[in-house]
Amino acid sequence: MAWFKRATQGLTSQKKKDMPDLWVKCQACQEILYKPDLEKNYSVCSKCGYHFRLPARGYIDLLLNEGSFIESNANLAPVDILKFKGAKRYADQLKEAARKTGVFDAIITGSGKIAHHPVVLAVMDFSFIGGSMGSVVGEKIALACDEALRNRTALLIVSASGGARMMEGALSLMQMAKTSARLTRLADAGLPFLSILTHPTTGGVTASYAMLGDVNIAEPGALIGFAGPRVIKQTIGQDLPEGFQTTEFLLKHGFIDLVSPRGEMRATIVKLLDVFIFAKSERNPDAFNGAIREEQVELKNKMSAAPVVGSELS
Repeated sequence: MAWFKRATQGLTSQKKKDMPDLWVKCQACQEILYKPDLEKNYSVCSKCGYHFRLPARGYIDLLLNEGSFIESNANLAPVDILKFKGAKRYADQLKEAARKTGVFDAIITGSGKIAHHPVVLAVMDFSFIGGSMGSVVGEKIALACDEALRNRTALLIVSASGGARMMEGALSLMQMAKTSARLTRLADAGLPFLSILTHPTTGGVTASYAMLGDVNIAEPGALIGFAGPRVIKQTIGQDLPEGFQTTEFLLKHGFIDLVSPRGEMRATIVKLLDVFIFAKSERNPDAFNGAIREEQVELKNKMSAAPVVGSELS
């Protein structure tokens, strides 16, 4: 006999409405944050400055002028050439990651403008298989380098990665050589490459292009390194210094050049590009496109009136 069951539908038997998830706890200070406010602050905690992970599209919106981004090579997609099968089939992982993220691999590349500077931008997407670097990621970075070289513009790469993609074996490791060689062409042409390191930047990505910038800029509190702390500790059999492989530790020991909070990243990059473009165009007038050359008189006056950039960024 249904003593405690309603025979008819009542108020208590109605399905609960789905409520939007509007709150998130800061992993650093444990403060409860209102999500819309967090998003307006570039996913940085307003209480303690903790940097939440920002999607790849978020960095595009943060850095580039509104509406200026033109994506390139968006249809390049990886294939399971090794027929790799672990806990999941690699082919299934690719399909699932593409469905969740809306992109075919762990990087978005294209061109746009940051203030008055045309740039080529590549942003890694950690939500796609941990931002791992496979053959398509390496190819899209190589093509981004070619585009920067062809258009005589600066290259920006935002890294967020767990390293090389093991499911592609040696093919993923070969991308280290390819991307490094392409960046050498940029350096030979006198074109600036700014590397932006976010949490985390590890493994083969760190060992190849992420640490090759003319200036390596990191967000506060990011984990940056090749092997993880646990692996290193097991290998050397010693306790590691506190804060090992964090942004602040690496800055202190000279492995990166600048630490820039996310909210100041765009302004920092503009200042650096002002300096690079001015200095190199003075030495080599043909190094940059005509649009940039037209701005040199105005830029020269601005730079001569401004304080030394190194002191502003230190």
